[in-house]
Amino acid sequence: MFIDLHIHELNYSKDSYLSLEEIVAIAKQHGLGGVCITDHDSMGLKEYAAEYSKKIGFPIFVGIEYYSLEGDILAFGIEEYPKTRIHAQEFIDMVHEQGGVVISAHPFRHNRRGLEEHLDVLKGVDAIEILNGSTMPDAAMKAVSYARKHGFAVTGGSDCHYPHKVGVCATYFPNEVRTEEELRMLRQKGLTMVYLGLESGDDEILRRMNKGCSAEEIIKAAQKARAAGIAVSVTAISGLGGRELWRRHAKATGEA
Repeated sequence: MFIDLHIHELNYSKDSYLSLEEIVAIAKQHGLGGVCITDHDSMGLKEYAAEYSKKIGFPIFVGIEYYSLEGDILAFGIEEYPKTRIHAQEFIDMVHEQGGVVISAHPFRHNRRGLEEHLDVLKGVDAIEILNGSTMPDAAMKAVSYARKHGFAVTGGSDCHYPHKVGVCATYFPNEVRTEEELRMLRQKGLTMVYLGLESGDDEILRRMNKGCSAEEIIKAAQKARAAGIAVSVTAISGLGGRELWRRHAKATGEA
């Protein structure tokens, strides 16, 4: 199953335009098997998400995207987290004391919010996010190189704040994941496949849907990931070109 491990919901991430109900509806449309809400420095949605997940029978996990003094870190399987910024190593140790999982979010994004070269010295990072829906391919490729260098497990997540971004990147789990305990198995087993949304091979169509990158950049990212021994599942959206551009969408996507 595929799970988008990095999503922001509007109640506790004020830069998001997505309600939990919208996130789940779109995730189902894209064939995702579950979603993880990782709001900025908050897990305030956890109680409501658990109730809603039970009501609709769809896995919803609530973690956090914590902004440490060295950069953003995703964490799952925890109950407590710092209310102020602390060093990354302190946060990692706190998560592991609770039996949780730590993922370096967009480690080399150009806004300098990732852990970057701190990954060379930090202890206990369980995985790094090599595919992120709001990160450029060159930054993703540097994350791939670090995964190879240090033997990190790898993940993909959309980092979505808008509807069209839900599920553009996700992580493949070989077995059904229904509980936080199963999600924490990432720490022991690692993951070797990521899910990448090409959507279309035509750049004009990608521009109209505000994809944020070109087809060539997506293809190169997938090729680099495969060269690193990381399996990639790429999806396209049929009919995306509409009546006006359906032929060029079909042709360019087939060629890609």
